[in-house]
Amino acid sequence: MDTKQAEDQDDRKDRLMLTIRKLNLKEVFTWQLARTLAMGQGLAVLICGTAISSQYLATSFHVNTPMLQSFLNYALLCVTYTSMLLCRTGDGHMFQILKRRWWRYLLLGLVDVEANYTVVKAYQYTTLTSIQLLDCFIIPVLMILSWWALKTRYRPVHYIAVCICLLGVGAMVGADLLAERDQGSTSNILLGDFLVLISATLYAVSNVCQEYTVKNLSRVEFLGMVGLFGLIISTIQMVILERQAMASIQWRWEVGLLLSAYALCMYALYSCMPIVMRLSSATAVNLSLLTADLFSLFSGIFIFSYNFSSLYLVSLVVILIGFITFNAVPTPTSPADPAPSSSSSTWEEVCDDDDDPVATQNDITSHEVITTITIEEEEEEEERRKVASQSLRQGNEDDDGGGRSTKL
Repeated sequence: MDTKQAEDQDDRKDRLMLTIRKLNLKEVFTWQLARTLAMGQGLAVLICGTAISSQYLATSFHVNTPMLQSFLNYALLCVTYTSMLLCRTGDGHMFQILKRRWWRYLLLGLVDVEANYTVVKAYQYTTLTSIQLLDCFIIPVLMILSWWALKTRYRPVHYIAVCICLLGVGAMVGADLLAERDQGSTSNILLGDFLVLISATLYAVSNVCQEYTVKNLSRVEFLGMVGLFGLIISTIQMVILERQAMASIQWRWEVGLLLSAYALCMYALYSCMPIVMRLSSATAVNLSLLTADLFSLFSGIFIFSYNFSSLYLVSLVVILIGFITFNAVPTPTSPADPAPSSSSSTWEEVCDDDDDPVATQNDITSHEVITTITIEEEEEEEERRKVASQSLRQGNEDDDGGGRSTKL
């Protein structure tokens, strides 16, 4: 028995070494991986911009209006992408989308607005350390929802990569504690932690819906509908909850500049995130966003005189290693799904440019015309073959008849 176990262990070691030898780094570190990494870190920088501008507003000008800031972001999305939907024709027009899927986007807008609101509200009750740790709850929720809704099947290397990223977050939190940067309130830690978990769950639902929409429908449709319903919901909530806070704002050009900076960073984040999700996945994007707190810390060292710790650099490197490991191996879909046929592949190629339904409709029409012409040409060729075959048989019969008469 021991001999058999030893042989099995040797076989596993041999297979592992064979896999390592066959590993081609050029196939792992591709241009697409570098582009996904760079774009993901760009999103983290944008989140850093929103954090710094919000902290400036709160500490220097005593402006605590999360719904007002969200309102500005949704207003920009509505002006840009909802207007684009209004200019479309056919099934891509805004009214056609509302007619078919309005209640889904209403729920999605509500989820997105409340996810932004609850995480900001949590800072009033719990500490920064708790928020940083519990905010990672979005990763397992995303993986579960992707497995259930998007039929994504993760491999063992993906779970290892997620654990590596979470170790990086742990190093970041440890650096905060060593630097005595455990900011925030302790008025009701249990409530604050609960709000963080709710926010992480809502963000996971929103991101999974976003990944499905941008990969199957349209990025412009997602942003336009979220901007429309987010604007409506945030306006109602802002009027109800932040009337007194808005009335007490001492308007200065610095306040306007910081609000504009926050709105532009958030608008760029919402506009670019679907592009990165289309290249990778919602889970990969959120793994890359784990470095946003680190960028905020690095900026705070120069702006807010934070204490520096070498663990911040260790945390950054560990998170990036986990992100690269996660994206180096593709995530397959469910094996129960039917394999795409050649016709479905053609349809995917035709519908690749989903942001322009007019162009897509023209491509579909051209595809149908080409198919019709091809069928007609095949029918004509078949008819020519039949005529040629009949002529050949007639010629053979004439030759046979001539031969018999000669013999006679």
